[in-house]
Amino acid sequence: MSSHTVLISIGSNIERERYTKQSLVALKQHFSDVTVSSVYESEAVGFNGSPFYNAVARATTSKNIGQVCATLKGIEKDNGRVHTDKKFCARTLDLDLLTYDSRVTTTPVVLPREEICYNAFVLWPLAELVPNDVHPETQETYAQMWQKFDKQKQQLWPIDFTWS
Repeated sequence: MSSHTVLISIGSNIERERYTKQSLVALKQHFSDVTVSSVYESEAVGFNGSPFYNAVARATTSKNIGQVCATLKGIEKDNGRVHTDKKFCARTLDLDLLTYDSRVTTTPVVLPREEICYNAFVLWPLAELVPNDVHPETQETYAQMWQKFDKQKQQLWPIDFTWS
């Protein structure tokens, strides 16, 4: 079986410390070699809501893209996430597949995930965790992308966070 590298965004704004910690426990149960960025606090984007905790995890897996997405949705559900019709809303846990190796695809999900390019709460943790990895479409490193990002657009800040 071949091994694939995945990058996963983590977000929570309901009991955010609890669910952010739970995300790492669950990711380690389903994936190998899990590493994680610092945790950042950010204002809710797209709706009025409580601030989020955000991070990015890097892991390896033999699962295909569809299996990874199904695993992430299962972890969300196991942690009280209720999927509604509203795209922007409060959530216990939000796990999104950002990249799968250097794959560019639209099926079963769009990869690389488009929000990498426009959400500070995804790009800053990526630039910290894997600064020299290259975005499959822009061909820039995440560090280069973060350096050029308009940091006035979205407010976020690193926080002291103990994972265990």
